Amino acid sequence: MEFETRAIHAGQAAEPLTGSVAVPVFQTSTYKQDGIGRPRAYEYSRTGNPTRQALEEALAALESGARGLAFASGVAATTAVFQLLAPGDHVVAGDDLYGGTYRLLEKVYRPWGVEVDYADSASPASFAAAIRPNTRLIWVETPTNPLLKLVDLAAVAKVARRAGALLAVDNTFASPYFQRPLELGADVVVHSTTKYLGGHSDVVGGAVVVRREDLFRKLHFYQNAAGAIPGPWDSWLVLRGLKTLAVRMREHERNAQHLAKILEDHPAVERVFYPGLASHPQHELARRQMSGFGGMLSIELKGGFAAVAQFVERLKVFTLGESLGGVESLVCYPPRMTHASLPAEERQRRGIRDNLVRLSVGIEHVKDLEADLLGALARTARGKRGQRGAS
Repeated sequence: MEFETRAIHAGQAAEPLTGSVAVPVFQTSTYKQDGIGRPRAYEYSRTGNPTRQALEEALAALESGARGLAFASGVAATTAVFQLLAPGDHVVAGDDLYGGTYRLLEKVYRPWGVEVDYADSASPASFAAAIRPNTRLIWVETPTNPLLKLVDLAAVAKVARRAGALLAVDNTFASPYFQRPLELGADVVVHSTTKYLGGHSDVVGGAVVVRREDLFRKLHFYQNAAGAIPGPWDSWLVLRGLKTLAVRMREHERNAQHLAKILEDHPAVERVFYPGLASHPQHELARRQMSGFGGMLSIELKGGFAAVAQFVERLKVFTLGESLGGVESLVCYPPRMTHASLPAEERQRRGIRDNLVRLSVGIEHVKDLEADLLGALARTARGKRGQRGAS
């Protein structure tokens, strides 16, 4: 069954009582039992809910996984995976990653006794060199946030297997439409379903998909015990979003590819980070392990933070906001927004410079997006010339 068909039908059979084609929102906390010790399929909605179950089955199908689990946020999903660790265990994480994940590792799990090292996301050899006898987990994003680096998943999966460690991949930027890490050797896939999977900036959620039943049992126990689950309505919103994921991702990519090429040639832009450009140092890897390049890109502007501030202020279609993956286009300033939890020197070491801007390219008409970016760049340049003239 092809991806588009699975997105609409996996876990989403017609409701048997009424024949409803759409999965109902089972907005209930508890369920009638037939007697003491004789529950039906569900007991309590923290433990299980039919709407959430439909979402979890759909997520597993889209990621080519055995089982899926839905969580209340992407950070909650990430935390669930980190709960597989114990004090004294060692994690190797990619060096370019979401600031919230860095915060979890450094402020929560390192004080708890988990040892953490970072490897060059673009170098499988760097991951291999960081392995220790107590390494239990390799954690990566690909493409990375915010520098759009790629991790060679097949190569790093081999490193993990040799070490007896799990490989977990945050697949939020690519979505399962463009990349399925479990097919490349990963053990665990994580999503912020807030982003492309939900797709409409109206829900917060997370997901974990695994290919092994033993991992599912451990994570399912944590999901129930800790209780960081999405409610039925939030589950339904993500499920609704999945149905149009393929259509939206094609438009996100088409727009992003067009804008990346235009920005790459613009005199006010110092650098463009987008794996769909032939100039991207890992373009060939992207072609091998992804079926498309996605809707995220980052740029560095000439003129430092002053140019960034003016550029963002002059945008009219792109909205300044922290999130990504919605139908609307967003602009983000990582040093003070998504990656503000990293110390300044750490941001600089990882290449997150003060002139970096991240763009989540939406599915508006590409001519309007192009006009907005070029217009803001032109007005920023005129503003700089005016400042020089005044001085």
